[in-house]
Amino acid sequence: MEPGRKYIGRTQIMKVFITRRIPQEGMKILSQAGVCKVSLWDSDETVPRAELLKGVAGAHGLLCLLSDKIDTEVLDAAGPNLKVISTLSVGFDHMAMDEIKKRGVRVGYTPDVLTDATAELTVALLLATARRLPEGVVEVKNGGWSTWKPLWLCGYGLSGSTVGVIGLGRIGMAIARRLKPFGVKRLLYSGRTAKSYAAEVEGEYVPLDTLVSESDFVVVSCALTPETQGLCNKDFFIKMKNTAVFINTSRGAVVNQEDLYQALSSGQIACAGLDVTTPEPLPTDHPLLTLNNCVVLPHIGSATYSTRGIMAELSANNLLAGLQGTDMPSELKF
Repeated sequence: MEPGRKYIGRTQIMKVFITRRIPQEGMKILSQAGVCKVSLWDSDETVPRAELLKGVAGAHGLLCLLSDKIDTEVLDAAGPNLKVISTLSVGFDHMAMDEIKKRGVRVGYTPDVLTDATAELTVALLLATARRLPEGVVEVKNGGWSTWKPLWLCGYGLSGSTVGVIGLGRIGMAIARRLKPFGVKRLLYSGRTAKSYAAEVEGEYVPLDTLVSESDFVVVSCALTPETQGLCNKDFFIKMKNTAVFINTSRGAVVNQEDLYQALSSGQIACAGLDVTTPEPLPTDHPLLTLNNCVVLPHIGSATYSTRGIMAELSANNLLAGLQGTDMPSELKF
């Protein structure tokens, strides 16, 4: 009998560790499956490192979140029983993929299901940033709202503008679809290759430098890779218009935040909206948080009740498929 595995009748009961309290939709699937014994870090807060290493010991399956660093130490702590890692995220840069592949561990993730929610949040963040909504709310609350003034709290509109999307994948395309009805005149995009489906939004495939220099709104929606890490740096921001709006809902590490601060504080660019930062959470004394022209959200791109529930369901089903050696609904191929 394999260590760590129990048997009830002919059913093999395998150990699963979940690194956080997840929506009940996922827990219900696992509890009713009858093939695993679940151990859970029963909190909304990140599992402490020591508890993660302890919890994963001897596990056959691991269900984790984007904030959990799944590295060689964790894999070693899990040991040879580990068959599957299911992450409740579309991103996977928190996992040591080369080491996971080497050990033959399967990986499930949650693409597609959070596309619409993230695209909606991106548009909301863009509008809030460009039209200075957070500043307006503060002025109403602190008594700064007096008489009507022609240029008070003026921002930037989408009508007749040029929007550049860096990374026209699932989420990038969903963002573009939502922005076009605002009267966007040109939709530029850049990436590794031109996309045939870009015709739906009249997207123009252009070099990155062209996109950066000609766009009124620059929206980052690419994956974090060695090529995109630190992509948005001093040289990048210098090429932008000084009236341009910068939005990032991809990964924090795509942006050099020190260079972004300089660009915003010097007037090199008009304003920025971020739903992702490095680190997360961003320290409350971070320089970016001192700027009125920078809107920072706490990584809530997929934060709708329905989306998080679907993500939990998919994560649970990915995990069960990996444990049972069947096809996953969404398996990361590498």
